Amino acid sequence: MNDNFEGKVAVVTGAARGIGLAIATALDQRGATVIASDIDGAAAARAAATLSRGESAPCDVRDEAQVTGLLRGAADRHGHLDVVVANAGIGHVKPLLEMSFVEWRETLSVNLDGVFLTTRTAAQIMVGQGSGSIVTIASITAFAGSPGIGNYSAAKAGVVNLTRTLNSECRGFGVRVNAVCPGFIKTTLVDEAQAGFDALLPGELTLEQVITAKQSRWGEPQDVAAAVCFLAGDRAPWISGTAYTLDGGFRASLL
Repeated sequence: MNDNFEGKVAVVTGAARGIGLAIATALDQRGATVIASDIDGAAAARAAATLSRGESAPCDVRDEAQVTGLLRGAADRHGHLDVVVANAGIGHVKPLLEMSFVEWRETLSVNLDGVFLTTRTAAQIMVGQGSGSIVTIASITAFAGSPGIGNYSAAKAGVVNLTRTLNSECRGFGVRVNAVCPGFIKTTLVDEAQAGFDALLPGELTLEQVITAKQSRWGEPQDVAAAVCFLAGDRAPWISGTAYTLDGGFRASLL
């Protein structure tokens, strides 16, 4: 058993950059035909152009019709759908006391509703064919409150529960569903939010200092991609319904 995805068809949402692009690249390197999807269709096309067997498709994961078209279109074109990675997500730093309902819903609609639409449709296809693997991208913030990103954290907690529930409903049909819960990963999204995190930390403490102390280094998108390929591949045939923490030990220590 290995990470060989030769002959497999994979769809990755939010694949134009960051973690999504790293996942699409890792699956491509392991032999999969990868449909790189993103709300930015031009960026998705550029991402797909870097892959050996890449295809691209614009998709707003908040739109049920677009999600259905993306996944059923991939299955119809290739005759099967083997791996779906629900990665698309957004995030902004703002305390809950200052957050508007519009800002709350904006994050929930992408980070939770979008994952529901993606995984539900993928599961419908995979249950019908009797095989497949779904991986959601959650976060360690699913397991504890995180000041400044209450909407993001709530959505990721929902993703973990959704993942486990969907697995319970699908495991008898040959479909595995798992979540990856990364710690702090060095992406443009986090870079843009870093000043906001620093402003919420006590005294002169910075996010950089917290990362160094708690997880020794920043995570890289490739770290997440390796975990996704493991969970989606043949080396993990009995791993199902799990929330796989990938945080360099961040949550393992109180100090």
